Amino acid sequence: MANDQVLSDGRERFDKSLAHLKEQMKGIRTGRASSALVDNIRVDYYGTPTPISQLASVSIPEPRQIVVKPFDGSILKDVEKAILKSDLGTAPQNDGKILRLTLPPLSGEQRDKYAAKVKDMGEEARVAMRNTRRDLNKHADALKKSGDLTEDENRDLHDAVQELLKEYEKRVDDLLEKKVTEIREV
Repeated sequence: MANDQVLSDGRERFDKSLAHLKEQMKGIRTGRASSALVDNIRVDYYGTPTPISQLASVSIPEPRQIVVKPFDGSILKDVEKAILKSDLGTAPQNDGKILRLTLPPLSGEQRDKYAAKVKDMGEEARVAMRNTRRDLNKHADALKKSGDLTEDENRDLHDAVQELLKEYEKRVDDLLEKKVTEIREV
């Protein structure tokens, strides 16, 4: 029973680390436009930093273009300022009603930089997962010390936690490989 609880807790925490990595990687630019590129940009809306997705409709009319249309036309300038402050690498074209962001093609150097950034994110996710493994192993050792687990059950639980970690590290590697391939596409 205690084994199942520890493994269930571990699976839940590994899932959270994986979900966080996926969310972070959405904001990394590839050769194509994506509404996720502007999701994390915050606009000062009546004194509150608000995500663009809550203030405007974001669409992708062409493979390298993002169109942002604020629900309230009076905040167009504020949205434009927020996009300019971001590290998107493009200046929006303002026609008075909407903002058009045309993403320039990525140079080889930029692609390498983004690929390295993705790999760093993957390493952060792996470190978080290894910290979770350490916590789970400590919990298993505490259960053994309290008499809830035998020596063999404790060793088996440590092995099961390690197998779970390997499974999730493989998922991280697969995600990274897919994203780096996407970045390197011309």
